[in-house]
Amino acid sequence: MNRTDSRSGQPGSLPGADPGLVATLEAAVPGAVAARDTDRLAFAHDASHYLLVPRAVVTPRDASQLAGLLRTSAAHGLPLTFRSGGTSLSGQATGDGLLVDTRRHFRDIDVLDDGARVRVQPGATVRAVNARLARHGRKLGPDPASETACTIGGVVANNSSGMACGTEHNTYRTLESAVLVLPSGTVLDTGAPDADDRLKALEPEIHAGLLRLRDRVRGDPASVEAIRRLYSLKNTMGYGVNSFVDHTRPVDILTHLVIGSEGTLAFVAEATFRTVASHPHAATGLLTFPDLAAATGALPELVAAGFTTVELLDATSLRVAQRSPQVTAQLRDLRVREHAALLVEYQEPTVEQRDQRVADAKPLLTSLPLATDGSLSSDSDTRAALWHIRKGLYAAVAGARPSGTTALLEDIAVPVDRLLPTCRTLTGLFDSHGYTDGVIFGHARDGNIHFLLNENFDRSEQLRRYLAFTDELVDLVLGEGGTLKAEHGTGRMMAPYVRRQYGDELYDVMRETKRLLDPHGLLNPGIMLTDDDTVHISHLKSTPTVESEVDRCVECGYCEPVCPSQDLTTSPRRRIVLRREIARARTEGDTDLADRLERDYQYDALDTCAVDGLCRTACPVLIDTGDLTRRLRAEQRGRAERAVWTSAARHWDGVTRAAAGALDLAHAVPDALPATATRAGRALLGDETVPAWTPDLPGGGTRRQPRPSAHPRAVYLPACLSTMFASADDGPGVRDAFLALCDRAGIEVRVPGQIASLCCGTPWKSKGLTSGYDTMRDRVLPAVRDATDGGALPVVVDATSCTEGFTLMLADEGIEVIDAVAFTDAQLLPLLPDARRVPSVVLHPTCSSTQLGLNPALERVASAAAHKVIVPDDWSCCAFAGDRGLLHPELTASATAAEASAVREHDATAHVSVNRTCELGMTRATGRPYRHVLELLEETTRPK
Repeated sequence: MNRTDSRSGQPGSLPGADPGLVATLEAAVPGAVAARDTDRLAFAHDASHYLLVPRAVVTPRDASQLAGLLRTSAAHGLPLTFRSGGTSLSGQATGDGLLVDTRRHFRDIDVLDDGARVRVQPGATVRAVNARLARHGRKLGPDPASETACTIGGVVANNSSGMACGTEHNTYRTLESAVLVLPSGTVLDTGAPDADDRLKALEPEIHAGLLRLRDRVRGDPASVEAIRRLYSLKNTMGYGVNSFVDHTRPVDILTHLVIGSEGTLAFVAEATFRTVASHPHAATGLLTFPDLAAATGALPELVAAGFTTVELLDATSLRVAQRSPQVTAQLRDLRVREHAALLVEYQEPTVEQRDQRVADAKPLLTSLPLATDGSLSSDSDTRAALWHIRKGLYAAVAGARPSGTTALLEDIAVPVDRLLPTCRTLTGLFDSHGYTDGVIFGHARDGNIHFLLNENFDRSEQLRRYLAFTDELVDLVLGEGGTLKAEHGTGRMMAPYVRRQYGDELYDVMRETKRLLDPHGLLNPGIMLTDDDTVHISHLKSTPTVESEVDRCVECGYCEPVCPSQDLTTSPRRRIVLRREIARARTEGDTDLADRLERDYQYDALDTCAVDGLCRTACPVLIDTGDLTRRLRAEQRGRAERAVWTSAARHWDGVTRAAAGALDLAHAVPDALPATATRAGRALLGDETVPAWTPDLPGGGTRRQPRPSAHPRAVYLPACLSTMFASADDGPGVRDAFLALCDRAGIEVRVPGQIASLCCGTPWKSKGLTSGYDTMRDRVLPAVRDATDGGALPVVVDATSCTEGFTLMLADEGIEVIDAVAFTDAQLLPLLPDARRVPSVVLHPTCSSTQLGLNPALERVASAAAHKVIVPDDWSCCAFAGDRGLLHPELTASATAAEASAVREHDATAHVSVNRTCELGMTRATGRPYRHVLELLEETTRPK
């Protein structure tokens, strides 16, 4: 289906930015307006299957700017939509007016009362908040599966819940107060002692109107009964009219009406939550039943037994889960017929309480009609595998969908005793409408199920199928006494059906609520309440086939919080959707648009991509956007550039020594000379060609030397970074430190004779220089085979990015590659003398240490050298990325801003990492000297 309404009625037409509009917005929020086609199209996409292109993207810095923007919106009749994480699934975070990015500058987190409460801005993710609360043994009540990417703004806007919180600990029940910015621009702290009086003084019509609506609802027994029935379930359909029954003061009613209102009533600039206890000791089991009836029949007893979570997986879900390489042996060996499973878990504050729960549950589990073993496990690996079965369903189905289709994930809730007939009928709907890959899973304890299917909205017959399916789904859920939305919010998807669920009276109350708070109807129009019965099948998003590296992308946005360029230029999701928009523009014949997008793409998406691979760690379908970046970079490389870099691979010893010499020379002359020279070179040849020199760069390092050994425990390949860059503060450097630690522990290592000319290949791989990479690999393989005695010895590498590089290069050679930190943790620490530990150390993990699973070992090594190890909550990839930090220092500055601010709060004795370029990036960002953690360990274990 072509986009029409949001493109001025014509397929392929994208109106340009209105200069008058931009000027108006700039007056209200200076420096916060983006109106390029690239910005508008990149932000048009979210996790839903809707697509509307905004007129501009606005990024206010604080509540005051946001208030000014709302006043401008009212004065000029400009509709606006708030966007935070963009993980919403029902179309509530996209619009064709102004799109307001509320994530970038609203990320503050303040832990209060030793963790009993927490005050949070809307751009902070659930995971970031829980990381702060963890040290207090607390967490947020809402526990959505999208916690890595979904933000507090979205949690409040959608009244989020999750797998364990039920209706007792969702946002509605745990939000204490909020700082609201009303459509008029009024800012109100609902937690202030005089908040209700201030609301009456500042907004008398709203105060009086809320009292009037409260009395109207309470005075209608039918309304009260409907509210009692519908809100006994998980229910995010329409406005939270239960607020009129549950609360008396207008300010409290207002606070709770905003919860779940999807940005249509006010902006939440700050939210204060009451937290819940975090119980770290768990036992988990997958209870497999012969059929769905047996599984749902066991629910009452399992709920009564106190299980924290009870997750349902239908037969199709189990078959899908069996495709996963992480599947448990129990499920892999099951011949699935009509089976269903319940994933159950106890979460307790102590080991003793957990073990008692498990013991008490044994008689019940033994009595159930299970098809497989029903034991509970507290082993962390087993539990992780079991949860992968549940959480991996989205990835398995969405990732395997046919190219060009969109994955739809929806949810409903029914009374628990109606769960079985609902699931059976829903399965029948899948069959009758041809959704052969549809799966059903969800929170069985709450009667809340999710279903996932794939659809192609470019074909009119598929659209008719989807509409027919939706109509029958509505009949099914309402017929079973359920709610059409349980967790994901109403959005566009269910807006036409709100009246059917609530009836005319409560629907009119919702209408009055909207008119009272947003009289001009400018906040997120068309969401939740609508006069357009076709809004749920308008502005549907097609997904054109693009590059194989990223075609599986479902645009969920899970990748964005870990991307180092997210605040500077773009993110993995936006990189991918722009490729789709370029492909769409080419197909529709809009070559001008395609050319503009491609010009912007060069810097935004290619030059400032750190290719660090962290996006893959967060992606539910395991996409590494760096693969796309590397290939596109390779396609741009000219013959001369490829030849130069291939020659560099052949003469790497000389190249690294020349680089070291250049750095030494730069330090030997006045700073202005190298700075001016590189500035001129960058102006002439481009930022992608000439690195920027700054005085904070170190001098050159020293040439790597071979070290023979008759009885080595391993082969040591010191990174070429130690040749190019000197160590911090003229210390020994990681190379000498590691060798000294090995000597101190009595362990021999061998350094190959050709070491000075060897490299892991990352400089070529990251730039897409395949010929140079192949040349280096052809040099490395025979040298390493010989040094390791044909693979009998492991290879140890002292820079995590190089460890990762050698792991990839030697993957088919049967040679084990170990990072020096892991080798030290396992082999050296037990043999080293007790360290004279320093008081404290700030530790910067890296993208490579994360992907290698090295961080636990890294913390143990750091703990051996320091009494207190501090890992900043806001740590992320530093984006120095080999030479990115030299070519584009603005990338590193943006990527490290939050972490640097956190580091400056600590007066630590030392600062360490595990990669020389990352150490340079963090030194530049914080003004603190970073060195390799093994340098600190060597110093603290050095004999007096």
